[in-house]
Amino acid sequence: MPRRDVSSWSAMIAAYVNYGSVVCGLVLFQEMMVKERLFPDQVTVCSALTGCARIGSCGLLAGKSIHGFMMKNSWKMNVSIGTVLVDMYTKCGFFKQAVRIFDTMKEKNVMTWTALICGSAQHGFSEEALSLFEIMQKRGVKPNELTFTGVLSACTNTGRVEEGRRYFNLIEEYGLELRIQHYGCMVDLLGKAGLLDEAYETIRTMKYEPNVIVWTAYLSACKTHNQFGMAERVIDRVLRMVKPENDGGIYTLICDIYILSGKRDEAQRIRELMTKENVRKVTGSSSVKS
Repeated sequence: MPRRDVSSWSAMIAAYVNYGSVVCGLVLFQEMMVKERLFPDQVTVCSALTGCARIGSCGLLAGKSIHGFMMKNSWKMNVSIGTVLVDMYTKCGFFKQAVRIFDTMKEKNVMTWTALICGSAQHGFSEEALSLFEIMQKRGVKPNELTFTGVLSACTNTGRVEEGRRYFNLIEEYGLELRIQHYGCMVDLLGKAGLLDEAYETIRTMKYEPNVIVWTAYLSACKTHNQFGMAERVIDRVLRMVKPENDGGIYTLICDIYILSGKRDEAQRIRELMTKENVRKVTGSSSVKS
């Protein structure tokens, strides 16, 4: 292009971020400001901050730099900018700064509340996440599906089974659609509490085909509570749907379950299957020694 304005730069930055090339997007953002000396607008900045959020702690320095630029140039903290900053700081691990920004925002929407609720649950502040959700409801802000994912995660982290059941039922009462993430949270919550029959029933009756995350939560709970028979009844089904190039961790988990239940021949069969199918072993995972 002979002439590139802020809009064309913004479009390219957003495209890189949305399609997973975050570093390229951030490099382009820096080039736009340093080499081209173009002043970014809100759209450009929000795309760059979203990119910072997607690479977690690696994006914190860039995110803080962009935030500093906004403050230096006296940008007004509106709901869009505030929300993306809260989201960026929570996902980059600077949770206290996310809370500070949230508290200074005069206007908040459901995405602002959701960003902090999910961030609170992610960083171990589950009680705070549930309190935030109650305050959000009292202020008349209708939650969305992602809000409930954060809330159910907080219940899982704190072992609040009854509250988890109540919030799970509340999703449809709000006219929202139950997503596989919600079912996954419930299976994890029930499994960790040792309610494996109920966890299995949740899987059996869900309207989605259970994915590897759901099965991993269930099998991990079976392993934790020594319910090897309950695990073995679903292992063949799980092995039919996993992808060797992506799901190495669940093969290791199944192998561990067979070893702990004394079925070493079956464990060896899984090891041979892993070798045959070139299963990628997850970094940091290991089988129980036989």
